[in-house]
Amino acid sequence: MEICNCFISFKPSLNFFHSSQITLRNSISASNATTKIGVKKISEDLQKESEKILGWISVCSQVSTFTSTSMGKSVALKGDIRFGKSLEESQKLLNQTTAAILLPQPLDFSGIEDITGIVKSSVERERRTISELCSVKRTLRSARELLGQLENSCDEDSSIRYSPLFNILENCNFLNELEQKIEYCIDCNRSVILDRASEDLGNVRSERKRNMDNLESLLKDVSNMIYRAGAIDSPLVTKRRSRMCVGIRAAYKFMLPEGLVLNTSSTGATYFVEPRDAVELNNMEVRLSNSERYEELAILSFLTLEIAESESDIMYLLDRVLELDLASARAAYARWINGVCPILGQTRESDKTGDSFSVDIEGIHHPVFLESSLRGSSSEASNFPVPIDIKIGCTRKVVVISGPNTGGKTASMKTLGLASLMSKAGMYLPARNEPKLPWFDLVLADIGDQQSLEQSLSTFSGHISRISNILEVASKESLVLIDEIGCGTDPSEGVALSASILMYIKDRVNLAVVTTHYADLSNLKDKDARFENAAMEFCLETLKPTYRVLWGSIGNSNALSIAKSIGFDRKVLERANIWVDKLMPDKQKKRKGLLYQSLAEERNILEAEATKAASLHSEVMKIYHEIQEEARDLVRREATLKANEIKKAQHELKAAMSQIEAVVRDFDNQLSAGEPDEFNLMIRKSEAAIASIAEAHRPTGDYSITEIEDTSYVPQVGEQVHVKGLGNKLATIVEAPGHDGMALVQYGKIRVRVKKSNIRALPSDKSETATVALPKRLGQLHRKSAPIKINQNGEVPYGPAIQTSKNTVDLRGMTVEEALRELSMALSATRSKEVLFVIHGMGTGVVKERALELMSKHPRVAKFEQENPMNYGCTVAYIK
Repeated sequence: MEICNCFISFKPSLNFFHSSQITLRNSISASNATTKIGVKKISEDLQKESEKILGWISVCSQVSTFTSTSMGKSVALKGDIRFGKSLEESQKLLNQTTAAILLPQPLDFSGIEDITGIVKSSVERERRTISELCSVKRTLRSARELLGQLENSCDEDSSIRYSPLFNILENCNFLNELEQKIEYCIDCNRSVILDRASEDLGNVRSERKRNMDNLESLLKDVSNMIYRAGAIDSPLVTKRRSRMCVGIRAAYKFMLPEGLVLNTSSTGATYFVEPRDAVELNNMEVRLSNSERYEELAILSFLTLEIAESESDIMYLLDRVLELDLASARAAYARWINGVCPILGQTRESDKTGDSFSVDIEGIHHPVFLESSLRGSSSEASNFPVPIDIKIGCTRKVVVISGPNTGGKTASMKTLGLASLMSKAGMYLPARNEPKLPWFDLVLADIGDQQSLEQSLSTFSGHISRISNILEVASKESLVLIDEIGCGTDPSEGVALSASILMYIKDRVNLAVVTTHYADLSNLKDKDARFENAAMEFCLETLKPTYRVLWGSIGNSNALSIAKSIGFDRKVLERANIWVDKLMPDKQKKRKGLLYQSLAEERNILEAEATKAASLHSEVMKIYHEIQEEARDLVRREATLKANEIKKAQHELKAAMSQIEAVVRDFDNQLSAGEPDEFNLMIRKSEAAIASIAEAHRPTGDYSITEIEDTSYVPQVGEQVHVKGLGNKLATIVEAPGHDGMALVQYGKIRVRVKKSNIRALPSDKSETATVALPKRLGQLHRKSAPIKINQNGEVPYGPAIQTSKNTVDLRGMTVEEALRELSMALSATRSKEVLFVIHGMGTGVVKERALELMSKHPRVAKFEQENPMNYGCTVAYIK
C-alpha cells in the first residue's frame, strides 16, 4: 500500500520530466530551424555579393540589350536572370538557348506588355481603365501568337529540335475567353465601350441619342429665330454647365422669356440662355448621361473582376513569356559573342595520359572585357582580351595560382567564375570547341582590390570574416574563389593560416581556386595530389606579363625585375637582391628563374613545332582530298572525252569523205570531156585538192592518230611530259625512271610515281605528214602519167578552195576594231599554201571594206577573191 502510494506520489514528477523533455526537444528544433534560416540568409547574401564582385550584373546588362519585352529588360538590368537550381534545370536552360538559335527567324514579342501591376490592382478590386484592359487583351493575344510562331517555324522533322521552346508554353492558359470578353465590350482602336457590352447600356445610349436629337433640333430652331431677329451675329448652339443652350445678345434677352441664364461672355455682351422648352430635355440628358456612365463603370468593374479571378493563369503566362524572351535574348547574345554551348557535369578522358578534366575550357575570353571590342570601338581594338585556357583535373580540388601583379591572376579567376554562372543560367560561353565544367550550386568569391600599398587590420579582419562565412555555407558542389589569400598580415602567419584554410577546404568543396604571392602554398601539391599549381606567364625579355595561364607551373612575382624595368633606384634594388639571397639560400631564386625561362623556351619550341605539324597535316589532307577527287572523277572524264572525240572524228570523217567524193566526181566529169594532154594537169589539181582536204582534217595539237610506244625514250629530270595515268595531263619529271621503271612526276602540288610506259614526250614542232589513200582510178592514172612538173618557180599550185570549220573566220556581229584584230590573228595562224575563208557579210559594208583593205596590205596574203560570183559576203584569201 505504501509502495503504491509512493508510486502515485512519484507520478507527477515523471510527468514533469516528460514535459520538460518535450519542451527541450521543441527548443532544439526551433534553434536548428533558426540556424538553417540564418545559414540560408548568409548563403544568399554571399551569393549576391559574389555575383557583384565577379561582374555578373555587367553580363546581364549585355544580355538586356537583346531582350524584346519590358519585363525581360527589367529583369536583366537588375541582374536577376534565373539560374538553374540543379544540373537538370541548367541543362534545360541551355537547351532552350540552343533551340532559339536554331529558329529560322527570331520570335516577335510586339504586343507583349508588363501587365503585372494591372493584375495586382485588379485583385485589390481597383477598377481598371479602358486602356489598361486593352493592354491585357493585347498581351494575351500576343502570347497566343508566340505559340503560333513556333508552330509555323517547325515541321515534323524539326519539332523535336524546338521542343525546349514549346515546353516553355506548355500548360499555359492563354485565356481566350477573357480576351474575347474584352474585345466584345471594348473597341481598343477608339478606346470606347461598345453598345453591345450590355443590354442596358445599349438602351440608355439609344434613348440618349433620341433625346439629344430632339434637344439639338429645338435649340437650332431657337437659335435661327434669334439670328433672324438680329439678336446674334450667327446661330450659336453650345453647352454651358453641362447643359445645352443658345447664345443671345444681352439686350435681346427678352426674346427668351423664362429662359435660364447659364453663363455670360467675358465682355458681358452675350448671354448663354437655356430656353424654357429645353429645360426638361436637358434634365433628361443629364439623367441618361449618368445612367450611361454607371453602366460603363459596371462593365469595367465586371472585366476587372474577370482579370482578378484569372490572376494565377495570367501571372503564370507572363512568367512563361518572360522565360521565352530571356531564351531568345540568350540566343542573340550567344551569336553576338560567337559563343559555344558548354557541357555541364561531364569529363573528358585524355587520349595520352588517361587523366580526366573537371574543367576543360579552351580560348575563353572574359565576357565583360570582350564587350568594348565587339562594339567596334577603334580605341579599344588593341585591347582585345587575351583568351585563356582553363584545364583542371577531376581529382584536383584546390588550384593555387601564382605570378606577378597585373599578370591576370584575378581576371582569370573571375573568368572561371563568370563562366560557371553563365552556364548555370543557360548562356553560351565566348570560348572555342566544347567547354566542359561542373555544375556548381554556389559560386562564392572573396575578391578585393589588392593593389593598395597599405592594408590595415580591418581589411584583414573583413577578409577572414568573409572566408569564414564562405566555409560555413559551401558544399561539395560549390566553387570557391579567393584572391590573395592570407594577405594583409604578417607573411609567416599569413602563410600558415592560408595553408590551414586550403587544407580544410579541399575536403568540403567541389573546387577552390586561390591566388597568392606566397611561394610556400605552391608546395602543398607535393604533399597532397588534390592540389594543383598554376602560374601567370611572364616574359623575362620584355618584363611584361602575357596574361596566359601555365597550368602545373609555379610563378614568381618578379617584383625586382619589374621595379628595374621602370627605372627604380639601382642601390635600393641591390640591397633588395642581397636580402633575397639571404632569405633564399643557395641561389634558389636564380635557379628557379633560369628553370622557368628554360621551360618557357621549351614550351614555345613545342608550340611552334605543333603549329608546323598542324599546317603540314592540313596541307597533306588537302592534297589527299585533291587526289581522291581526281581519281573519283577520272573514269567519268575519260569516258566523256572518248565519246566526244569519237563523235567529232566521225563528223570530220564524214565531211572529208563527202569532199573527196566531190573531187572524184569532178575529176570523172573532166576526164570524160577533157583531152589526154590535160590529164596530168587534172591529176595535179585533184591531188592538190585531196591533199588540201587531208591537211584541213589532220589532227593537231597533242593528239595523234596512233600511239606507238617508244621503248628507247628516257625522260629526263625537269622535262615536261604527258602522263597517261593523270588523263594525259602535263607534268614535270622530278626523278628519272630507276631500275624498277618508275619515275616521280609532279602535277601541280601532287607528286606521284608512274610507270615509264605511261609517260609520253611532248611532240616536236616538225609537222607530221599525213598519208591519204587516193581513189583507185587516180592511183592508176598517176602511175601511168609522167612525173608532175610543178611550176617554173618551183611552187605547188593552190588546190580547190574547200571550206571547213578550221579554215574559216566569221567577222559578222563584230565592231570594226574587233573584226580587224580577229582577221589579223587568223591570217597569221593559217599555214602556208592554204586558203582562209573570210566571212564578213554585207551590212553597211564597213567591215568588208576594212577587211579587204587589211588583206591587200598583209604580207602573208598572196591574193584574195570572192568565194563565188553569187556570194558577196565571203572572201577567200590565199596564204603565201
